[in-house]
Amino acid sequence: MTAHIVAMGGGGFATSQLGAPTALDRYLVELTGKSAPLVCFIPTAAADDPHYINKFLVAYGTLGIRPMVMTLWQDAANAVARIQEADLILVGNGATVNMYALWKAHGVHKAIKKRYEAGDVVLAGTSAGGNIWFEGCVTDSFGDFRAWRGGLGLLEGSFCSHFGDEDGRVQVYTDAVASGDLPGGFAADDGAAVHFADGKLVGCLAEAPGQRVFSVQPSTMPTASGVLVEQQSVQLV
Repeated sequence: MTAHIVAMGGGGFATSQLGAPTALDRYLVELTGKSAPLVCFIPTAAADDPHYINKFLVAYGTLGIRPMVMTLWQDAANAVARIQEADLILVGNGATVNMYALWKAHGVHKAIKKRYEAGDVVLAGTSAGGNIWFEGCVTDSFGDFRAWRGGLGLLEGSFCSHFGDEDGRVQVYTDAVASGDLPGGFAADDGAAVHFADGKLVGCLAEAPGQRVFSVQPSTMPTASGVLVEQQSVQLV
C-alpha cells in the first residue's frame, strides 16, 4: 500500500514534441502497478485551461489509462469526491498559490491528503504540481519570484522547479533557504524529478543526461554563505 510522490521540475507531456508522453509520464503510469490505472489530471493552477486538458487527454490516451479530469468550475463536489478512486493524481503547472487557495475553498486539499493516507497511489506533478507536495517553494504567483511557505506539507522541506532556468529563481531559492524563510529541500531542472515513497526519498530521476537534481540545505560552514547546494546522482528513466 505504498504512497508515492514524484515532484518534477518541469517538462512532461505539455512541453514534449508533438504532444507525446515523455519518459517521466510513462514512469508515473508504470509506478501505479495497474494495467489500466485511473489517472486524475488536475489543471487548477492553469485555471482549468481547456487546451492544457486536451494535451493531457491526447498524451495519456496513448498509455492505456482511464482518464479523469478534475475541474472546479462545474460539478466541483462530484469531481473532488472522485479523487478517492484515482490510482495516479497528476497536478499541472501554473500558479501555485492560486491553485492552493481554490483547493482550500473546495476541500481538494483534504481529499488529496485522505487519498494519500489510504496508500496505493501515485501523486505527481510538474512545476506548481511539484511545489504543492512540500511545505514551501519559490513561486511567481505574485508576479515576481518569491519564497512562499505553503502547500500540502505531505513532504518535509521545500521545492524549487525549473532550476536550470536563468530567470532569477535560483538566487531567490538559495537566499530563502540561507535566511530560513524556507526550509531546506530540493531543486530540479526541467525533465528531472525527486521520487518519494511513504515520505522517504528513494531516488532522483532524469529523462536525459544533463538534467539535474540538487539538495539545497542551510549551512553554517564559513564558505557556504548560509546554504549548501549539492548535486544528486540521478537515474535515467
